[in-house]
Order: sequence, then C-alpha cells, then structure tokens
Amino acid sequence: MKTIGDQQLVKRINRSVLLRLLRNQSGLSRAQLAQESGLTKSTVSLLVRELIDEGWLSETDVPAAQGLGRPSTPLQIDSRSRGMIGVEVAVEALRVVGVSLTGQVLCALEEALGGTKPEDVCKQAARLVARTHAQLTQRGVQLAGVGVGLPGAFDEATGMLRFAPNLGWRNVDFVPLITQALAQAGLPPVAVHVQNEADTAALSEYEFSEGDAKDSLIFVTCGAGVGAGIVLNDRLFTGMQGMAGEIGHSILQIDGPLCSCGRKGCAETFFGARTLAKLPEPAQGGHYLGVVLQNLWTTFNPSMLVVGGPSCDTYPGIVQVAQDTLQAYATSAGMTAPTVRAARYGLLASAVGAAALVLHHDLRPMHARMSALAARPADAIEISSTSTIAA
Repeated sequence: MKTIGDQQLVKRINRSVLLRLLRNQSGLSRAQLAQESGLTKSTVSLLVRELIDEGWLSETDVPAAQGLGRPSTPLQIDSRSRGMIGVEVAVEALRVVGVSLTGQVLCALEEALGGTKPEDVCKQAARLVARTHAQLTQRGVQLAGVGVGLPGAFDEATGMLRFAPNLGWRNVDFVPLITQALAQAGLPPVAVHVQNEADTAALSEYEFSEGDAKDSLIFVTCGAGVGAGIVLNDRLFTGMQGMAGEIGHSILQIDGPLCSCGRKGCAETFFGARTLAKLPEPAQGGHYLGVVLQNLWTTFNPSMLVVGGPSCDTYPGIVQVAQDTLQAYATSAGMTAPTVRAARYGLLASAVGAAALVLHHDLRPMHARMSALAARPADAIEISSTSTIAA
C-alpha cells in the first residue's frame, strides 16, 4: 500500500513544525526556526510570512540581537488574531466558548439543554456558536474551526456517535447533523471536529498546559456520566470505535447496581452524579474514584492525572478523597503515585478542549491525513512518496 504525498501536505506539515516549535519556545527568530526545523531559511521566511498574514504568528516589538549583523525579530503565537470555538454537549447543558490560540477564554455561553433529540441539540448548539462567532468577529478574531465534545463514544472514522446512554442516543450520524445546523445558523465554512467530551477535556489540559503533561495525560471527568480522555505519545487514544476511556462502564462490582447502559456494577453507579446526590457524605464516592485512578495509573502510566467535571465542582471533597485513596495504593506498592490535580478550566474544560481539538488536528496534519485514509476503502488508497518532509 502507498501513502499519498503532495506539496500541500508537505507545506502543512512544515507549517505545523514551525508552530509547534514556537509553542514550545516562544521568541525564536526565523534563523533559529530554520536551525531547529532543518528547513531552509527561504522556506521558513515564506511560511512565517503566511502564518503572520493568517493570524497564527506575530512579531514581538523587541528585537533580539544574535551576534553580528542585523538583529533578528522574535516570533510568537498570536493570541489576538485567530481563535477557535468549542462546544460541550453535556447531559444537562450546552457550553460554548471562544478560545485564543494560546488557550485564553475570550467569551463563554451556557444554556440548559432544551431537548435531547439530536436534531434539536444541534440546532440549539448552532445558535450559540453563531452568537459566539459574532462576539469573536467584534474582537477582530478570525475563526479557525469548531470543535464539539459529546457525552458518549464517538467513532471518528465514521462520524457516528455510537452511544450516549445518558442522552438516550445510539448510532447517531452526528457530523452531518451539526454541519448542516451550523451552516443554517450562518456560520462561515470552517473545519468541524467532533470527539467524546472526556477526550476534549484532556486536550484542554494537554494543548494549553504549561509543560507538565509531557507526552501523556489522562483526564477523568465526573458528572452524570464518568469518562476518561487519554493522550498517549502526543495523540488522543480513542480505541477501535471511540470506546476507549469509557471508564464509567468499567465494572467495579460483579452483579452490582444496575447502570443506565444495561450492565450491573459500573463505576458510574458508585460515583456518578446521581449516586453522589443520594450519599449521606458525597465525598466518600471519591474512594471509588481513587480506585479507578489507581487502575488508570497502572494501565497507562501517564505523566499526569487530571480530575474535573460537574461533580468535582459540586463536591470538591471527592478529589482529595480520591488522591488519598490513590496514595494509599501507591504506598502499599512502595511506589510514587502520579500527580493528580483539578482541572484548570473548571466546568469549561470540555468546551475549551473542544476548541483545542481544532488546534490538535491543525498541528498534526500527517495524523489527520492517515485517519482520513483509514476511513476509505483499501482499494481507493493510492500512495506515492516523492517529497522529503522536514520534521
């Protein structure tokens, strides 16, 4: 089998290399970017000019001297000219945010979910997106794309929402619905990306973190449902049909309480929001959360565990109980427990992460291309590799 390689793909990859270098180290000059990337100075100059014109990069006001000759001009990610919109479809509400390329929340809207039919949810979300886009336009921010986080297993290869038991959704062809709704709401043609809400929450921490996540991170979101967003080796790990991270439906007790998914003994029945509301001391549900964190730690060995969601906002004590439970397991094994912390963006984590999903795809064009090829029939895939790609 061959892989399609063309000049546009090469260009996108080279642009992403420069953007990622500047995200890791702001203030690099064109000459330094050429040195770090292996690209020629002329190629870097051309790409940098395009990225500045499109609002991805900006030049700082203070030149940086580099030995003899003209002082170079430091570059940085532009935090004012370009942004993304993120949507979280939660069980109880819709949250929509406008976010800068550097993770600053520029505006935010929230409404109670008006209905649970997929068509109604898409129309309501599209109206909020249109309002958010208008606010961004007033600030002079150009829209790079829209991301959507859903409370269920989403199959990226087919665009299908496999199941969202707390909304009563199964096998919903979601991408055409949201794309059509956005167009009808007057949104200009932009990239639209969809993923599970826990996966998007993980990206809010991973894409906009301060470097503590390294190349792996797990975000556990606790609400009416319980899920985990998993980033491994700089990629979202979503599984065969988007089912990876559905930890709320991992079994904690054989023949335990009946879950909304039809199984018995799921984790969700022990520390989902409905269960916590019935407990005399809701924070005690954190013991079960701590068990799940222990299992995630020993299974994936992430550099960071982040916990967030509505339940953590309502019952903040469950996070501390979960940390203590995890630490007890680590002490028993004579090991150092991974860092566990609360979500930086609070209840906006999934929405901000949905916006970050746009950036995540833009910065990994080869991964996006291979995902698209994987969704096509094998006999339709043609490959030619005639270009050298700088990395």
